[in-house]
Amino acid sequence: MKSVHLSALRESGRRAAMVGLGTAAVVGLVSSPAQASSWMSSLSNAGPGFESRRWYDTGGSTTVEFTNCTSGSSVANVTLRKDVDFQVDPQYSTASFTNCFNGYNSTSSDSWDDHGSGNYYFAVNYGGWTYLTVRVVDVYY
Repeated sequence: MKSVHLSALRESGRRAAMVGLGTAAVVGLVSSPAQASSWMSSLSNAGPGFESRRWYDTGGSTTVEFTNCTSGSSVANVTLRKDVDFQVDPQYSTASFTNCFNGYNSTSSDSWDDHGSGNYYFAVNYGGWTYLTVRVVDVYY
C-alpha cells in the first residue's frame, strides 16, 4: 500500500512539474523585452549634424543600430541627445560606428544607459564634413 501511494505521488509531482515548465515556457515567449519600444528608418545623404526624429523614452537604455553605411569616410559618429525646450540639448557620449561600412549586412551599434525620461534624438557627424547614407537604422528604447 505504501509503495502504491508513493508511486502515485511521484506521478502527480511529475505532472505538476511538467505543467509548471510548460507555463514558464509560454510566459517566457510572450513576455516583452527590456527595451519595449523601437522604430526603424534609413538615412540618405544625411549631412553633418543631421538630427533624427524624436522619440519619448521613459528612461533606461537606448540602442542605436546602423546597417550598411556608405559615406566619404569610414566612420559615422553618433551622439545621443536629449531634446530640452529653450535650453542647449544635453548630449551623451559619442559612438564611432565603423563596422557598418564593411558590407550590405554589416552592423554597428551602441547603447546609452540610465539617461532619464524625456524626448531624445541622435545626431550624426556633428561638426563633421561628410554625408552619410544608412540602409537600415534601428532604434530600441
